[in-house]
Amino acid sequence: MAGLRAAQKQMTRKLLLDSALELFRTKGYAATTVDDIAAAAGTTRVTFYAYFPSRSDLMRALIGELNEKLERIDSPVHGSTARRLVEVVHDGSREAITEWLYGISGRWEAIRPYTVAAFEAAAVDPELRGLVNAWLEEAVSDIEEGLDQADRFPPGSRHLRGVLAMAQLDHVARTWTPGRWGADRVSVVDVLAESWTGLLSTGAPDVPEARRG
Repeated sequence: MAGLRAAQKQMTRKLLLDSALELFRTKGYAATTVDDIAAAAGTTRVTFYAYFPSRSDLMRALIGELNEKLERIDSPVHGSTARRLVEVVHDGSREAITEWLYGISGRWEAIRPYTVAAFEAAAVDPELRGLVNAWLEEAVSDIEEGLDQADRFPPGSRHLRGVLAMAQLDHVARTWTPGRWGADRVSVVDVLAESWTGLLSTGAPDVPEARRG
């Protein structure tokens, strides 16, 4: 009986999360209420609060699900980490970068509802803004760690390179759909890999003397 109750509780929790994610996708985070989520899940606000103290706490749980989909694991150094990303940046080859980006691009459609909801939530909830910013910094730290391991580029530029690379990836992952910008997925990944290779693998081009400060 205890096992059955635990399974039922887990199922209810998952139903609330799935219902919330779908409502965030269709109505937006700000316009979705606790009552909306409870009704969509076929339960009550009392039940909702038995699982999540607030809508913000539910959003935190969704970010936890997002980490699972992105294969991010707990890290004692910076919250969470994607070890494969660290390895790819350490490798630094165009081939490794392209392979990793193409693999993750196959999950863009599945992760987009999470990331869009997270950014919408961050826009209206200061507490979640800090959480989302910290989550992005964890991904940036993976890139910085890979560059540290490779001892590539001046140390003072490595974090910024991670910021720029993740900003590109995040924007494309949240906004690109097939045919948008006149590009299919292979073309998008190829251009993104070219940009990442320049940021994370090759040296910066020489700057003409007249342009140097």
